[in-house]
Formats: sequence, structure tokens, C-alpha cells
Amino acid sequence: MTIAALAAGVAASGLTIHAVSTLLAADRCRFGKASPLKAAAPPPVSIVQPLRGVESFSRETLASIFALDYPEYEILFCLADAADPIVPLAQGFMAAHPHVPSRLLIGDDRISANPKLNNVVKGWRAARHAWIAIADSNVLMPADYLYRLQARWRDDTGIVCSPPIGSQPDNFAAELECAFLNTYQARWQYAGERAGYGFAQGKTMFWKREVLENGGGIEALGAEIAEDAASTKLVHRAGLRAHLSDRPFAQPLGKRQFADVWKRQLRWARLRRATFAIYYGPEILTSSLPYLIAAALAAPEFDLPPALGFLFLAALWYAIEAALALIAGWPLTLRSPLAWAVRDLLLPWLWIQGWAGDSFEWRGNAMNVAEETLAEVAEG
Repeated sequence: MTIAALAAGVAASGLTIHAVSTLLAADRCRFGKASPLKAAAPPPVSIVQPLRGVESFSRETLASIFALDYPEYEILFCLADAADPIVPLAQGFMAAHPHVPSRLLIGDDRISANPKLNNVVKGWRAARHAWIAIADSNVLMPADYLYRLQARWRDDTGIVCSPPIGSQPDNFAAELECAFLNTYQARWQYAGERAGYGFAQGKTMFWKREVLENGGGIEALGAEIAEDAASTKLVHRAGLRAHLSDRPFAQPLGKRQFADVWKRQLRWARLRRATFAIYYGPEILTSSLPYLIAAALAAPEFDLPPALGFLFLAALWYAIEAALALIAGWPLTLRSPLAWAVRDLLLPWLWIQGWAGDSFEWRGNAMNVAEETLAEVAEG
């Protein structure tokens, strides 16, 4: 077998896997998919939401949490600092919606190295209901948010989550973040879940209280630097699965800085490497770049110039990605293919950097994935 023929096989295999992962994700993420039927008497739900600082879309996301179409739910806002500038805004929404039970809980319980977990623990403990959704403050909740989470619960479910979907990008850096979040990360998460490898995602985590309590309580999520990784391992130890909601929920982006997009992706890469190294290793193969190079090497086998082979596979690859964005109703502009190409150029370097260090920054907090740091913080 010639090198060109071998390269042709590699390119064809990569394109096939890309197309299959897209098909697996497309049905679950399809825009316009019917909302789940509303149960006659759905169980009451507690929503625990950590807050910190005023974000670009704080008004919109706060408005969405108070506008849910659900008969009985409570909201528990969690803050580490009473002087946080988000406090007056949250209190204004609470006062404007007295029909929705809501509380503002302030304090910082140092149970782990994870500031978010330290913030939400008081909300978990104060929750009145058996079903609890822990949702980040930048989730834009549709009216049927809680119904969609409930609809994915099965007999074998330990947790229901939703990956973040970037929306409303206002500059190219935000479009690059959409390229990472939507047709890449969300696509692989849904494809993995359909193949039986579901992982929790911290953006939205929907629990039945007894599942987490049986696994050691919310303190058990401090066993890992990332609460979603700890959640995944906890439900797997219980013989249960992590499921994803249909039509994942949006995270409006607005304007982004390239440095912030890179820092966020580097943080997630190092967390994945530290918590699921066996799955992180093959990520190097998820960029289009090796298959585009293979297509260029294979082109002479078909009497074509290498550049044409490269461009032909790139056109097919990104046409498939565009189809997923179109089916799902995710942002799709003339600049999207460029954003996808830039992302794929960055992915190999991001993968290398994921192995190259343990430190990262999260909302101004210097953090480290090393086990000794976890132990020191937990003991302190």
C-alpha cells in the first residue's frame, strides 16, 4: 500500500467519523423539536444558582429564571460576598416577582478547591425540594427549561445536564467561542452520550437529591477540582448514567476577547486531562487538521494536486458542520467557516498545552489541578 493510499484511508475515516458524530448529535439538538409533554403534577424543583459580578447578559438571564413555565419551583441565589455588585440587581428581580419563591444566600463554605462548589453548597443544603437544578448564572433558560430536564430522566439516570451553546456572538472572538462550544464540543458530547459515554456538564446539573446524598452528599463533589467530573464519577460508581437534555440551553456571549476564549478553553482542557486522561488523549484526533493533511497527501493517488485534495475535504468537513448549526438553530454566519478553521488550527496546540501544565485561572481565582493543592485547600 502506498503512502497516498494510506492517507486516503485516513482522510475518509476522519470524514466518516465527523459525519457520524454530527448525525448522532443533530437529532437531539434539532431546532423546533417539540417540547416534552407537561406532566399533570410535576414535582417541585429547587434551582440553585451561584452568582458573582454583573455580566453582559445578567438582566436577560435573571429575567429568564423568573419566567419559567413550571407550577412550583424556588430559586436559591448563592453569593460568597455580600458586597458583590450583582446583589442589588438580583434583589430587584426578586422584589418584582414575589410569586416565585426566592432567597439570596451569602457565605463561603470552604469544602473544596473549587470556588463555585464552595458557593453553591449552602444553596444545596437550603433547598426544600427533592429535585435540584444547579445552573450557572449565564444560562439563558427557556420557559420549558425544567420540563426538558425532567423529560430526560430515566430509570438508569443519575444526573441530567446540558452543554453550553454559544449564542448572540457580537465579534469574531465570540464566533470562535461558538466554534468551540457548539459544533465541536456539544457535538462530541451528544455523540458520546448516544454511544453510552455520557459525561456531566457543570453549566446545568439536574439532580434527584437522593442520588447525590447516597454518593456522599454535595461534599463528595469536592473530590475533583471540577464538580462536573466528580459528578460523572459519582453517578458511574452508583451504576447510573449522565444524560443530556434535548436542545441544549444557550449562553449569550456578546463581545469576547481572544485571550479570554483561550484561557477558558485551556482551563477546560487541563481539567479534562486531569480528571479523564484516558479520554483526553484521543482528543488530538478530533481536529480536522490531520485529515486535511492526509487528503493533501492522498490527492496524487487520484491525479489531483495536493492543494485541491486539502480544499475538497475542507469543503465537505465544514459543510457537514454548517448543516449541524443550521439544523440546531445555532449561530451560522459567513465567518463561521473561518472560525471553525481557526479553532481546528488551535486544537493541537491546545491539546499539547493541556498536558503541559496544571495551573489555570477561573474568574480571577488561580487554581491548580494537582492533587496536593486539592488536599491543602480542603484541609485549610
